[in-house]
Amino acid sequence: MKLLVTGGAGFIGSAVVRRAIADGHQVVNLDALTYAACLDNVASVADSPNYAFEQADIRDRAALDRIFAAHQPDVVMHLAAESHVDRSIDGPGDFIETNITGTFNMLEAARKYWVEAGRPEGFRFHHISTDEVYGSLPADPSVLFTEDTAYDPRSPYSASKAASDHLVRAWAETYGLPVVLSNCSNNYGPYHFPEKLVPVIILKALAGKDLPIYGDGSNVRDWLYVEDHAEALLCVVQKGALGRSYNIGGENERSNLELVKTLCAILDGKRPRSDGKPYADQIAYVTDRPGHDARYAIDPSRIRDELGWRPSVTVEEGLERTVQWYLDNESWWRALLSRDGVGERLGVKA
Repeated sequence: MKLLVTGGAGFIGSAVVRRAIADGHQVVNLDALTYAACLDNVASVADSPNYAFEQADIRDRAALDRIFAAHQPDVVMHLAAESHVDRSIDGPGDFIETNITGTFNMLEAARKYWVEAGRPEGFRFHHISTDEVYGSLPADPSVLFTEDTAYDPRSPYSASKAASDHLVRAWAETYGLPVVLSNCSNNYGPYHFPEKLVPVIILKALAGKDLPIYGDGSNVRDWLYVEDHAEALLCVVQKGALGRSYNIGGENERSNLELVKTLCAILDGKRPRSDGKPYADQIAYVTDRPGHDARYAIDPSRIRDELGWRPSVTVEEGLERTVQWYLDNESWWRALLSRDGVGERLGVKA
């Protein structure tokens, strides 16, 4: 199978690319190489005869038409997106242009290619989205996001992803484009760009800096190891029912404070501070993010029951692997620290 993966030099996209190549698929990686992308993420597969790279922006329709015609993919896995909530607060325009207009361009380019190819039966357009489109949940652990949960986005980022989800469904209903969708919980793991919570905590801890926690740290997320997510996405694109959406969760709810304390304990064991004190002493509470959703949690029963997929690691196992990866790959993350906005508090302009 030949996959066209958009955003394949990003965090989740590169995990999909690496896994797809390992599974024997052909992959065309389409990426604009914006600030959060890094071709080192796919260096391990870049020499494979099954791998091709196209530097292009999903806002450039002519480039998309050229790439579809040149590579003739069997399926599209659309992951390219602006994804950092704090950045969306400071500069929502990029999120509207990339996540909404870019998805529109991808749908139109895919539709043109699919029609001209004679509407091949096996073609799929897999749109990868987020659980943030559903809004915020109460503390009650019995209340979970399902695929039928009404959309209630609260940030410019989640609103832009909700809009892109609606576009994909509309193209399926109006034009018959064969689509599948998935909405995932918070990812973490190797190659995570150092502006998100897990890498921020690891790197600031190692640097001896304060470990910033928004508000009182009670916000809850369901944590999904990125390599588990990549496996799930390939499962959805190959086995998912047309027009169906699948919520992908890690079955690992933790508050932000619990997560940070777990990371600190892992670092205490793997690289103790020179003064012998625990890394948790560096925790510092900061002003909360505007509109910070209280809780996300996914009911993964559909993907489990229909497609037979479940996550393979607990959050503790995944965090230990992640910390070790960052300790072993300092040259990767250090090269990214000078990129725009990295290490700064963003999302404070609201």
